[in-house]
Amino acid sequence: MTTLVFLEHHGDELLRGSLGVLAKALSLGGDVAGAVVGSDVKGVAAQAGRFGASRVYVADDPALAAPLAQPRVDALEAIGRESRADTILFANSVLAADVAAGLAARLDAGLNWDLVDVALDGETLVGKRPALEDSVYVDVSWTSEPRLALFRPGTFDAQETGGGEPELVDVPVALEDFSTRATMLEQAHEEASGPSLEDADVIVAGGRGLGQPENFALVEDLAKALGGAVAATRAVVDAGWYPYAAQVGQTGRTVSPKLYIACGISGAIQHKVGMQGAGTIVAINKDPNAPIFEFADLGVVGDLHQIVPKLTELVRERKGG
Repeated sequence: MTTLVFLEHHGDELLRGSLGVLAKALSLGGDVAGAVVGSDVKGVAAQAGRFGASRVYVADDPALAAPLAQPRVDALEAIGRESRADTILFANSVLAADVAAGLAARLDAGLNWDLVDVALDGETLVGKRPALEDSVYVDVSWTSEPRLALFRPGTFDAQETGGGEPELVDVPVALEDFSTRATMLEQAHEEASGPSLEDADVIVAGGRGLGQPENFALVEDLAKALGGAVAATRAVVDAGWYPYAAQVGQTGRTVSPKLYIACGISGAIQHKVGMQGAGTIVAINKDPNAPIFEFADLGVVGDLHQIVPKLTELVRERKGG
């Protein structure tokens, strides 16, 4: 199997999600290489060596500076030909999803998406995908090559291997006329501190049980004390209490932190599907019959307005000691 992993970057850093997919690809064996697309990105591509990549194909061109999908489809098509990859893997993001779909259409290739695992069954590559609102898992495969796969964010952990500099293979790219018709006029960056939802080992989430938007400060303080990120339910963001970028759930982001603390969240199925992959789920809710207690690892019944500040204080004391 010859596998190509799309290594998405933001600024001068490779995204942890794509590095996690690289780690999974390496565990499957075969010939594995990374692909980095952008402008002045050879230094970024070299970072993949620390994560086990011995070869990285680089499409480096000023025309690829903006994070637009269609030019990256052209670039990955060229890289796919150069590498002779029969399998191309992506970590899900807004950009990667567009690129994977466009590349599948370009190559008339099969794309399995929302995968949470992939393995070899003999010589057959088999993916695992949640179905029926994440209540079951189904095995999926491909009927032709190249095989394209898009994995849920946070599915795999990036693993530093202590490797050296990878071989960088330059791949020239000729953009299609229609790929240059869209231009990016402005790129906005979210003002945030701490880890992103996809990269955070700890996430503290708030729901309508907080009572009012000002009480999100309780969630933020606990997340900061734990070195984690803040999330919210759809009801909260729809009410304007918190930005949509923080929404976790069926219509928001899917996360898989080591620890997920749900504060004032009832646990509707729409929210559950976005966070049930967490290693440990702690729920704080005054309603003992809240559905979230059915799948939480630890449930605390009580007033979050008293419990969360006390928990934050204890965390700070423990870290200070």
